Amino acid sequence: MDEYISAAPAEARAKLEEVRAVIKEVAPTAVEGISYQIPFYDYKGKLAWFGLQKRHIGLYIRPPVIEEHKDDLHGYKTTISAVHLPLDKKIPVPLVKKLVKARMKINDAEDRRPARHKSRKGGTPE
Repeated sequence: MDEYISAAPAEARAKLEEVRAVIKEVAPTAVEGISYQIPFYDYKGKLAWFGLQKRHIGLYIRPPVIEEHKDDLHGYKTTISAVHLPLDKKIPVPLVKKLVKARMKINDAEDRRPARHKSRKGGTPE
């Protein structure tokens, strides 16, 4: 992740570091990595990605988080799984925290589900 950020244009590095710091603050046990060639966090499953685009930083969070927070996202360009954080504006730290926490809550709930039975060689469930 350090390499990704250091390879970014100088004017974008501080904002990338800020997004990184916010995610790490909210999810200190999340594992950092690179996925789809951009920074990625794993917390009991896929938590969040972020990446530099021409005019924005894309914050990518699996559904249904974006849809569930559409009122909070008024004024931001969004897709089903992304929020565009314009490079010419401050990073909305409270909003990023809220979105990451929402995905963590979903991941926590999904992690508590009982494990499914694995099939034996013959394909018969245990």
